[in-house]
Parts: sequence; C-alpha cells; structure tokens
Amino acid sequence: MDIKDLYDKFRTCSGVTTDSRAVKGGEMFFALRGENFDGNDYALKALRAGASYAVCDREDVPSPEKDPWRLIRTADSLATLQALARYHRENTFVGGSRLKVVGLTGTNGKTTTKELVTRVLSARYNVTSTPGNLNNDIGVPLSLLGIGPRTELAVIEMGASHPDDIEKLVKVCEPDYGLITNVGKAHLLGFGSFEGVKHAKGCLYDWILSHGGRLFLNLDDPVLVEMVRERGIPDEMVVGYGISHSGSIVLPSDAAHPYLRMAVPQEEGSDTLTGIETHLAGAYNANNVAAAIAVGLHFGVPLDDAVQAIEGYVPTNNRSQMEDTGRNTLIVDAYNANPTSMAAALDNLALVQAPLKAAFLGDMRELGADSLAEHEAILGKVRSMGLGLVCLVGEEFGKALRDVPGEGIEKWFPTSADLASWLEGNPVEGMTILVKGSRGIQMETVLPKL
Repeated sequence: MDIKDLYDKFRTCSGVTTDSRAVKGGEMFFALRGENFDGNDYALKALRAGASYAVCDREDVPSPEKDPWRLIRTADSLATLQALARYHRENTFVGGSRLKVVGLTGTNGKTTTKELVTRVLSARYNVTSTPGNLNNDIGVPLSLLGIGPRTELAVIEMGASHPDDIEKLVKVCEPDYGLITNVGKAHLLGFGSFEGVKHAKGCLYDWILSHGGRLFLNLDDPVLVEMVRERGIPDEMVVGYGISHSGSIVLPSDAAHPYLRMAVPQEEGSDTLTGIETHLAGAYNANNVAAAIAVGLHFGVPLDDAVQAIEGYVPTNNRSQMEDTGRNTLIVDAYNANPTSMAAALDNLALVQAPLKAAFLGDMRELGADSLAEHEAILGKVRSMGLGLVCLVGEEFGKALRDVPGEGIEKWFPTSADLASWLEGNPVEGMTILVKGSRGIQMETVLPKL
C-alpha cells in the first residue's frame, strides 16, 4: 500500500496509537517492536478492541476473519509510521500555506522550553506540540500525527542519544524554525564525546540552513554562537535572544520569592522593564523563559500576553518543581541528569537563601568513559558548598567516593529505595533539599520521606 492510500485511511481514523490497551475506538494501530515486546502480537487484539486498522510487519500475523482488509501489512511498521507522519506534515496547510513547525532540541531544558513556547504561542494561535517528552523516533511521528484541522502552529521536541538521531528526526518533522536550548555533556556513551554531541544537535541548524528557515539563537551562549558561525548561517536567518543580550535581569530568590523571577525589557533597547514571576525552581530556567519570549515576539504575541502565559505555567513530572512539604522545602529536578544540568542545579542551590541546605543526588547515566571523572567533579563541587547533608545514590557516585575519599560528610546508598529506607529511621526536617538524578535512578522514590 502506498503512502497516499494509507493517508486516506488515516484521515478516517480518530487517531494513532502504538498501545493496544489505549484503543478506545476508531484508531489506526501500529505494531512496533522493542527489546522486550513485539506489537505484532497485539494487532488482532487492537482490532477487536475497536481500532479501525492495524499496521503490522510480521508475515505470520493472521488476518481477522471479518473484514480482513483492516489488517495492513508493511515491511517496517516504524518506518511506515514515520513516513505517514511526514506525509501528514507536508499536506497540512494553514491559510493556503504549509503549516509552520518549530523544531526544538538541546541537552537540557528541552521539555520545559517546549512547554513555555507552547503556552506563549497559544495566547494567539491554536498550537499542537509534543505531549510530555515524546521526543524520539516514535514520539516525534506520533506528535506530528496529532496535528489536527484547527492547528495553526506546531512545536516539536526532538531528543537524541545517538549521533544520527536529530538528522533522522528533522527529516520526519521538516521544521521551518529551529531552536537548540544548549549543548552539554549528556549521553556521552552514545555520542562518543562533547564534539559528538555538538555535531548531533547541530543537524537541526544544518536542516534550517539548507531549507531556508530561521533559527532562534541564544546569543549569550558561546558554543551555540560558534556552531552557527562555523556553518556560515547568515544574520538574516537568526532571531537572537539572551539574558545579557536583551538587558534582562534575573532577580534573587528568597523565602518570600522562592521561584525564578526576572525583569525583561518592554521592547528591544528599552530601559523600562517588565517583571516575571514564574513557578520554575532554578535560575538556570531564565534562558528557557527568554527563548519562549523570543519565539512569541517573533510570531506576534504581545509581551504582556507572553508574560501572563509564562507566569501561568506550573511544571510537573519532577522538572524544576519546588514543594513545601511542611517539613522541608524541596527543589525537585529528578527527571534526568547530566554533568551540565547537575552543575547548574547545584549552582542554583548555592544561590538559594536558606539556613540549612542539602543535596540528594543520583548517578548521571550514559557517560561512558567520562563517567568517573564527571562524578568526581560533581563530588568536588558538592564538597565545596558547605551543605548540611549530602546523600549520594548509585554505583557511579560510589566509585567516585572510593576514588576521592573525603571526610565522611557524604552518605552513600546503592539505590534510591535504600536512601528512602534510611530516611524512615533518620527523618530530615527544616532543610531546603535539591533532589536530582538520572531517570533510571528514580530519585522521586525518596520524596514521600521528605
């Protein structure tokens, strides 16, 4: 079946799913394969549950006795899903012009920036954006296939842990605008080096340059500026922003104002500033806010509307959250961690005005040969901060402690469950606590004990 015929069938469906358990009726089900599952095993189950069609790529999947045409066979279900998403993106028009897509990637802050950009643009447009962090080779096509007839702009987040991930994803979503939040040390096991990270993320810039789009560029970030300069991207393709570049100010946090506060110029070059009170924990989110404002202004969203949208955003899913538990104040950024984001979170903790501070840190995963050195660097940083309590979780921090013995101020635990168990017998109260670690460490396990 060619892609146009498949697309005609897709347009009669209520949506797309890759989970037979999520079928409510009318969907097109794609049977995808993973390390521990094969969606082809559930194709008939999806049809029985009410899916209009099931796309499978295994020859031995039997056709349903009734309406066998509902089972669509293909050589590769994932490739077909991606091709369908690209075809849908290419054939969605707004006012006679092809739908505009903002493509977004980066080492840190992707999802937060995507959420802020979406809320700012939604002040004026009907926006479809990546749900949660569905930013991989499956999530990006699913996000694109969520574009509906009322969509006026799309904001698509793209993640990467291998050298060619962004190169592949831009060919699916075909962005008109590109934004890289930053480039740091993450997934070094997959990328091989920091230069590998730069090359992979830079594929977004390469796509925009070769297809005549526009870039939103943090002019305060020397790495990103150099990446643009190396590619010879002309100034007319760049929409610049930045805290220092714009003359914005990050205001200090205190007990009365625990979240990120900023003051931004009312217009370019103006000395008159507009205040922003966010619900984001951490001064490192200032660049994410600045990016959202830059995107909004470019698309004609008034500054006051952008500020209102940003102030109304409350983060979820353990990202830049602050919580007063009645016993402690928690700064929770436990969704992911790498050397760049961990250092930024610790720098923010150092700025917080609080009498007693602590850090509960979990391993940073996928750093390859650099892992020990990076964990030792974080250990050194923590030791220099004079914190009241430091709890470290995971094998990598354990290695760092053995390699660089200290004065015993840190407590180490093999798993977050072990730390949670220790907290039951050693309750902690009256502290401001940073909780951060890679997703696989599950640092959120300790939150109920705090």
